[in-house]
Amino acid sequence: MSLIPEKIRKDFPIFRNNPDLIYLDNAATTQKPDSVVRSIVNYYENFYSNVHRGVYRISEEATSMYESARKNVSDFIGSGDPSNIVYTRNTTESINLLSYTIGRKLKKGDRILLTEMEHHSNIIPWYFLKEAGIKIDFAKVKEDFTLDYEDFASKLSPETKIASFTHVSNVLGTINDVRELTSMCHENSTIAVVDAAQSVPHMKVDVGKIDCDFLAFSGHKMLGPSGIGVLYGKEDLLTEMRPFLGGGEMIREVDYTNATWNDIPWKFEAGTQNVEGAIGLSSAMDYLKSLGMENVMDHERRLIKHLFARANEIDNLISFGPLDLEKRAAVFSFNIGDVISYSLVEAAIKKNIKISNSIHPHDVAAFMDHKNIAVRSGHHCAMPLMGHLGVAATARASPYIYNTISELDLFMDSIRDCSMEMKR
Repeated sequence: MSLIPEKIRKDFPIFRNNPDLIYLDNAATTQKPDSVVRSIVNYYENFYSNVHRGVYRISEEATSMYESARKNVSDFIGSGDPSNIVYTRNTTESINLLSYTIGRKLKKGDRILLTEMEHHSNIIPWYFLKEAGIKIDFAKVKEDFTLDYEDFASKLSPETKIASFTHVSNVLGTINDVRELTSMCHENSTIAVVDAAQSVPHMKVDVGKIDCDFLAFSGHKMLGPSGIGVLYGKEDLLTEMRPFLGGGEMIREVDYTNATWNDIPWKFEAGTQNVEGAIGLSSAMDYLKSLGMENVMDHERRLIKHLFARANEIDNLISFGPLDLEKRAAVFSFNIGDVISYSLVEAAIKKNIKISNSIHPHDVAAFMDHKNIAVRSGHHCAMPLMGHLGVAATARASPYIYNTISELDLFMDSIRDCSMEMKR
């Protein structure tokens, strides 16, 4: 069944209130359907109370909604057990939780393996461990913008205790075979962590089939509210991990000399939780399930295929990412004109020379904004990858379920117009 984006758009208040908006920044965050907004309003208007702590009716109902949402999340990613689902604020906090817990158990000389295409959120939390003598390795990205699996395998040493890698690059759109990477890790007795922020919203993800040890993603990138994220973990690993934060809810007993911890997942959820966020996330998942994740991915494939076809019409358009559409998601990073390299920008600044044969991505995004087209520009929280690509920044369009072919045509026409402005 094909998605009908024109019909889907009617479910989103932002498009009713901004009918001319062409929103192409979905890799950063997505818009919210009425059903998600209503689920949060319903909680605030009818059931607002703290969870797990009240014996009165609305607290018990709020607790039921909160824990039902956890089961829905578990089912959505195929975990098989809601107790394997820990609520966090976002993917970033999920990975920081892992750095603080399993990372703190590493010894001097142990190694962590990442890839050159990681988001800062899957780099910086591990960098915190370098002061304890932990070494960080990076598997290479090949010239075709795909991961070098041989290099990944060669860098899995006996000292590599953790490997953390993105499922889908937020810059390149590259889809990594996380099942294969996880298998490599387990053959080396290495814990496998998957950053699924750019995959769970766009394709069917099954942690049972991937067999990863941990997987993290964010609600706001999949039609849900901000401030709610998920960390999936295998039961045995979560059970042996220390708590991330201390306070209420995460304890079983406490006295003036000692404390014991609650069961998983609650030992990782200290304090009053984002109940409305969990409810909104569950509603977002229901919306996506009603569309079918296979249909979501098929729709995005049609969109990125159309973008590539139109991109061939613009001579000075440089795009970044695999040309094989089976290996990429709907992320289109590009520059107009020559690649804007760090060295070129540095030299131009020193000599007060204007780089006339290229347009900075920020200027491209500003040009698009005048046409009511929202795209991202900058390093996309992937500065090491930008350095590897030899650019300071790119512009990025990332379509989703409510984007149409006609919108992409207007977007590509605008790139052509922007390019023509450069030639004047």
